[in-house]
Order: sequence, then structure tokens, then C-alpha cells
Amino acid sequence: MSEIRFPENFYWGAATSAHQVEGGNINDWSKWEKGNAEELARKSKTYWQDWQKEKYPEMLQSRNYISGQACDHYHKFKEDFDIAKELNHNAHRFSIEWSRIEPKEGFIDEKEIEHYRQVLIALKERNIEPFVTLYHWTLPNWLAEKGGWLNPKAPYYFDRYVKIVSENLFDYVNFWITINEPNVYASNSYLKDNWPPQNKSIFKYFKVLNNLAKAHKLAYRALHLIDLECEVGIAKNNIYFENIPFIDCFWNKYFLNKIKNEQDFIGLNYYHPFFKNNALLNSDLNWRIFPEGIYHVLKKLKKYNTPIYITENGLADVSDKKRTNFIKDHLFWIHKAIKDGIDVRGYLHWSLLDNFEWDKGFWPRFGLVEVDFKTFERKIRPSAYEYAKICKDNKIDL
Repeated sequence: MSEIRFPENFYWGAATSAHQVEGGNINDWSKWEKGNAEELARKSKTYWQDWQKEKYPEMLQSRNYISGQACDHYHKFKEDFDIAKELNHNAHRFSIEWSRIEPKEGFIDEKEIEHYRQVLIALKERNIEPFVTLYHWTLPNWLAEKGGWLNPKAPYYFDRYVKIVSENLFDYVNFWITINEPNVYASNSYLKDNWPPQNKSIFKYFKVLNNLAKAHKLAYRALHLIDLECEVGIAKNNIYFENIPFIDCFWNKYFLNKIKNEQDFIGLNYYHPFFKNNALLNSDLNWRIFPEGIYHVLKKLKKYNTPIYITENGLADVSDKKRTNFIKDHLFWIHKAIKDGIDVRGYLHWSLLDNFEWDKGFWPRFGLVEVDFKTFERKIRPSAYEYAKICKDNKIDL
């Protein structure tokens, strides 16, 4: 076989999130960054390996950990969507920033709703299908001050925000992603003490997960009341665990089982396996590269009997030497899953742009498009053109 073809009407594209690319956000993360940048720079001296510090000396500087203007995508979204169109993308995932829509409790900023309307119109004008994420880890400061997702009212605050967004923008959106990676957010914020609010407790971890599940269910109902025909799901980070059934059940299935009756599709975010194999290649973050893992993860999602979209899959690779093979190898295993009867309908690479990677700052480079964070100049990487051929032809050559 010299080529493998994907199903007709397959979605091809890339993903971003508001706080990581927009710039100028004021939320719990931007507040936390300013108070923790010096500490993150200090920790990087001992946390990362020598080859990583040599390759990315900016990780030792506190300014690396301040999102600031990020990629200035807030003002340059049309330029960025022109690039996506040039690269033959027919779908794009982005997130709406809750703190822009509701900067103060109960106050809705109509100007920001209009901004996101223009973002959606820009995508539609380029025949790019929007996949809209409603919560990608950042909270308005007023809600963070009320305890964030530990507050029993948080799901209802989220429901109110979702209703406002969907009432104004439902004409432009067919695919809604309520919550991005609930397990990753909850574990880093409430188990590992890495992210705001750094409130470490296993009991709080489960309370947050349960509140996020409740928030999803409320949002699912609200979105369908406004638009019966829309499709609603989450973006779930699942990991390939080799022979560790308990952790597999805990990480991969717990949340999905809680919302299994309230999802029209599953968004799968897959990056790396959970096992040590020194023969595997690594990304710049030292994450193992194991494309076959996505096949095994997809097989376990088959039981939910719902369509699946790959909503994130990518690697940090500043030299762009591994990205082309990374994409093709993962697509090979995704195609094998499709042949085995798993209903995968799209692939959205992480990320369209180099961006602000949370507590790691700007140094990990995930973008199909290189970004100069001083001038905001965009430069398309060679791997992006290779991926563009796949998007155009709906196939990969072997």
C-alpha cells in the first residue's frame, strides 16, 4: 500500500486556546504568573536537564513565564486564519475567554461577544469549521476569589456564562467543547501543586472533578435548548498506560463515565504514553513519542459508541526535525483505528502557533507556525507544508 485515505468529509486543522495565544488577558492565570515567575525561573535551573537548558536558555528568565501579549492573536486572528487557509485546514479549534465575556460577576461585555463573533465570521469566510471550547483552564478573577471550581455554585456560574455565549453565537457554531482536559487541570491544581490555585488535596481534586462534570452536564443541556442540532462534547486527555489497569481506569475512564449520557462526541487529546522505553524518541519536553499509543487509546473509546475528533496531538520541537514524522505516524495509527470500526472524524494538531505553554512559558515550541514573541512575526515551518499536503489530499503517502 503506497497511500492511506481518510473518510470523506474528514476534518483537518489545528488548535489554540485563548490564554495561550490572545495576549492581554486578565484572569486567575495572569495574576498567578506575575506572582510566580521568579520562582518558576528558579526551579527551572534544577528541574530541566542540561541539554534542555542549553537549547532553551530563556527558561531561566522570569519573563519567560509572563504571558503578556502572547502571540497577539487577539488582534492578528485574521492573519492567522489566512495562514490556516493557506495550509488547507478546513477546521480550527479555539477557546472563548470567560474572563473577557464576564470580567465582573454579572457584567457581560458586549464588545467581547462581538469580538468572538468576528472571529467566527472570519473562520466561516475561509470555509473553516469552528470547534469552540468554552473553558480552557482560566477563570475570571471574581470566581477565583470565590474558590473557583471548589465553589458549589461554580457549575451554575458556568451554566450562566455558557447560555450567554451560545445565545449570541449559536448561528456560527456546530461543535461546542465545554471543558478542556478536566483531569489535567484538576491534577495540576489540586494534586501536584503546580498551577493556580495550588490548593493540594485529593479530596479537593475529586470535588473539582465532580463540579466540572456537573458543569458539563448543565452546559450540555443549555446548549441543546438553544440549538437542538449542535454537537457538544469535551476535550479529554487520555494516556496509553501499558499494563496499569487501575491508573488507566482512574485517568482515562472516570470522567467520561460520569458524562457518558451527555456527550455527542468525544474530543481526544493524546500526546505520550506512560511507560519508560529508552528506545523511543523524545520531544523537547522529554515526552516519549509513541504513535501506536493513540490506536490503543482510541480502541478503548469505542465502547462509548460516539464520534471521536482528535482535538489535540503534537510535540515540542523547535528544530522541526520530528514533527512531520510525528504527524504521519500518528495518522497511520488513527487510520488503523478507523479501519477497525472506530468512528474518528477529524484531526486537529496542537498547535497552529507557538504559544504560551502555561507554567513552562514560551520555550516549548509546539507550533506549525513559528512565532517571534518580540515582533509577532509568523513563519510557517516545513512540517506545516507537509501536513498541508495531507489536508488537501485527505491521505498520507507511505
